[in-house]
Amino acid sequence: MPNIIQEVTGDILLSTSPVIAHGVAVNDPFHSGLALQLREKFPAMYKDFRHWGQSTHAKPGQCWVWSGSGQGGPVRIACLLTQDGGYEHGARPGKGQLDYVNRALKEFHKWAAHEKPASIALPKLASGVAALPWDAVYPLIKQHLSDLRIPVYVYTTYQKGVKATENSVAPRA
Repeated sequence: MPNIIQEVTGDILLSTSPVIAHGVAVNDPFHSGLALQLREKFPAMYKDFRHWGQSTHAKPGQCWVWSGSGQGGPVRIACLLTQDGGYEHGARPGKGQLDYVNRALKEFHKWAAHEKPASIALPKLASGVAALPWDAVYPLIKQHLSDLRIPVYVYTTYQKGVKATENSVAPRA
């Protein structure tokens, strides 16, 4: 099946994709937005992320993928390090940088090409807390994920509690 990057409206936590990717900072406290929702839904993921980040001295531009289980079965959360972290206790995450997004998506592509998930869901990556312009980030998503040959659902408009229509497209003859 050829890859399709499909823009959808809805609540990414209701996605049927086995992989949800999102942008975070090094040492991110997961205090707002999608990160907070994921922390609340998967507390073990946050604990494991913090351990990984501290034990490996994680750097912006990396990708870390957690495997666990959710209500619909196995789930993977891909944390793309799209911004600098606050390194002191209580420090806030820094702003995102396109170079970090580019490198994190490149690393995520390698992971996805190897693991071959059925589909991927991601929000408007790095355009919230990271404060990057969406019109600069979206081309990077297309560049790095368009050849995976799987559906990629980009949640461009958040609607709490609304399940998006995630359509798979049959290959063209």
